[in-house]
Amino acid sequence: MFINRVQLIFLGFSSKRYKLRVFKASSNRVLPFILGLIFALVVGSQSFSSPPNTEILWDTYGIPHIYGKDARSAFQAFGWAQMQSHGNLLLRLYGQARGRAAEYWGEKYLESDKWVLTMGVPERARSWYSAQSPAFRSYLDAFAAGINTYVKEHGDLIDDSVEAVLPVKGEDVLAHLQRVLNFTFVVDPEKVGGVSSQEPKAGSNGWAIAPKHSANGHAMLLANPHLPWSDLYLWYEAQITAPGIDAYGASLVGIPVLNIAFNNNLGWTHTVNTHDGWDAYELKLTGDGYRFDGKVRPFETKTLSLKVKQKDGTLLQQPLVVKSSVHGPIVSEKDGFAIALRVVGLDRPGVLEQWWDMARSQNLTQFQKVLERLQLPMFTVMYADKEGHIMHLFNGQVPVREQGDFEYWSGMIPGDTSKTLWTKIHPYKDLPRVIDPASGWLQNANDPPWTTTFPQAIKASDYPLYMAPRFMDFRAQRSARMLAEDEKISLDEMIRYKHSTRMELADRILDDLIPAAKQYGNKLAKRAASVLEAWDRQANADSRGAVLFASWTQAINLDKAFSKPWNEKSPRTTPDGLINPKNAVATLETVAAKVEKTYGALDVPWGEVFRLKYSNVDLPANGGDGELGIFRTLYFAPSENGRFQSVAGDSYVAAIEFSNPVKAMALTSYGNATQPGSTHVGEQLPMFAKKQLRPVWRDRAIIEAHLAERKAF
Repeated sequence: MFINRVQLIFLGFSSKRYKLRVFKASSNRVLPFILGLIFALVVGSQSFSSPPNTEILWDTYGIPHIYGKDARSAFQAFGWAQMQSHGNLLLRLYGQARGRAAEYWGEKYLESDKWVLTMGVPERARSWYSAQSPAFRSYLDAFAAGINTYVKEHGDLIDDSVEAVLPVKGEDVLAHLQRVLNFTFVVDPEKVGGVSSQEPKAGSNGWAIAPKHSANGHAMLLANPHLPWSDLYLWYEAQITAPGIDAYGASLVGIPVLNIAFNNNLGWTHTVNTHDGWDAYELKLTGDGYRFDGKVRPFETKTLSLKVKQKDGTLLQQPLVVKSSVHGPIVSEKDGFAIALRVVGLDRPGVLEQWWDMARSQNLTQFQKVLERLQLPMFTVMYADKEGHIMHLFNGQVPVREQGDFEYWSGMIPGDTSKTLWTKIHPYKDLPRVIDPASGWLQNANDPPWTTTFPQAIKASDYPLYMAPRFMDFRAQRSARMLAEDEKISLDEMIRYKHSTRMELADRILDDLIPAAKQYGNKLAKRAASVLEAWDRQANADSRGAVLFASWTQAINLDKAFSKPWNEKSPRTTPDGLINPKNAVATLETVAAKVEKTYGALDVPWGEVFRLKYSNVDLPANGGDGELGIFRTLYFAPSENGRFQSVAGDSYVAAIEFSNPVKAMALTSYGNATQPGSTHVGEQLPMFAKKQLRPVWRDRAIIEAHLAERKAF
């Protein structure tokens, strides 16, 4: 039974004289009257929270606000919504997660299918589906039903080629989840295969600010993942409201729950943490098996059938032999050795339900109780709430290892002994965590937990050497600098800091490079030094000198450029100083000649070379590579004429202040849809270019005022 505070005050229950008022009442009719009134109020409140119908209210930015009459209906509506916004992409991702993409779309998906099938994704998805609680299994079925129903009603809006995936089942959702989390984020197939890629790795920024460090005395949270702007990395912004939940945030396309979210009482974001959740074991082959603890063990072997669609539409069938050792599946064999993979999380099927329950939590105690399940294989959790608590949790399934440091476990591990074979995971209590630090702020920019705040609140020496590495790169240093140097941060200031394009690396090294160029350089180097001296040390669209500096950093080896390397005792001010100024100037001369030849000027504006391009939008960019110490992170790929276009980086951003009511601003950089014909493809990029966020609309009346479309079920 739930009675809110207003009802209690109305009934007089908040008074210390409550007992006298009830038990000294002069009439026996008073108590039945009060109880009857309580019953009426409670029933009324329950009926109000359960709408008779399920609706999707689409606002003018293409954000679906889902109002479900129950949880199952909300999941079904969310499946429908994702299809309307990302239908072609979602079905293609699900086809890949089945390991049947080559069957549907041809040979270019063959390697993807081999990876998915070798990792056992479809088979494990079926077992995970059976392991769900009955209620949550019904939610997955409902999400799949929403997908299927949308296509039945709007098949003309979905590409014929992807309809081969239909009908979608609940187990497809779990297969997609595994492919995204365990076999893309935890273990990158390209790293396993030794393939170099131009696509940047996933990254993120996250801040949690306590009331003592905020201008308005309220806790604040900044969510800022950096992911590729395509494929399984795309974010989908949404609000989900149903009995027991009213959460706003974003999920990766195809995931049926919010991965980053907030409600009226709390919120969290994730950052990609320095987590080692997989290992490559080298096995010595002997006959048809491998050596393990002095004996020869046979491989477990099974043969699967791969179908590959040919250009004439026929299917070519070929076998795929999957071999496994006690460590895990074999990914390569050569010269008498095999490589086996061991990946965390494959025995923990409750990831989605944990995320769902995180969004339903109302305070830190409830939230931590959900986190203790440790179903999520990785990702730092940055948390803030209305009561003023903030938290950094180095979340993940960390193997319990007998020996070795982080660097050791990042290499090839001997697989011929059980001493290196981990079988247990550290419990929640073992993970690095800090709640309400003295500083009043927490940050993570993909640096280890030891540098989350200063003075240091989590000490590396208290944890196993393999828990996380020790470093603090320039983006993390920039992050900590902005938080530490402002004693009282407002929501507007937090948003401004989020958009900072200042290069921490430039602040660290230009004071050495410029005088060296003036002393040792030729005329071109001296002109380059003048450009760098006049530059604002930012990567804004109109910044002149940023292109020259970024080109110079690409041409030198930063790992060996500094006279003072990074030092754990001075994590925020090292590395520093040029170790070889003459060589640095010689490189500047070479780079300056190339920049002038390519762009016609040494001080070409940043936004003329680096472009924000998505769909039909093409704008001057601001922001850049995090290795330069830029907090507003963007990654670019070569396009034409020496220009570059955005392909990854700042994707979903949310800035939340836990005031009453909660204030929130957000942006999904590339818009909230990819489906052809949608007006929301790329529509938020102009705001991104202007360093703007949109107000988050959460109240129904405000949503109705910005309503673009209504769908009732």
